[in-house]
Amino acid sequence: VQLQASGGGLVQAGGSLRLSCAASGRTASNYGMGWFRRAPGKDREFVAAVDWSGILTLYADSVKGRFTISRDNAKNMVYLQMNSLKPEDTAIYYCAKDRTEYRGTAWRREQNFDSWGQGTLVTVSS
Repeated sequence: VQLQASGGGLVQAGGSLRLSCAASGRTASNYGMGWFRRAPGKDREFVAAVDWSGILTLYADSVKGRFTISRDNAKNMVYLQMNSLKPEDTAIYYCAKDRTEYRGTAWRREQNFDSWGQGTLVTVSS
């Protein structure tokens, strides 16, 4: 599966962005999908994940209540709606495909994801 993330850009604090992740080559509809991010000078960290059905989700505490992950299996797409953005959300955001359909809290471990997109840059100005 090849993943292509898009939708990043420059936004003011308090604003919103929606990231998209397009899967191609093989369907990703049978697998969990996640978003991770790497802020300048920091390690890549977990942001959010969703199971194959789009029903079960997991969020990092830092984004809970502000970000929403969703998917459209008919279009082979995964989305990350980001609201109330903060300067500390500035990072390169990566989408990734899990090795299985659902993993719960183990989604926080990037080793459980086997396909990665190239990343899209989100910059939040204060």
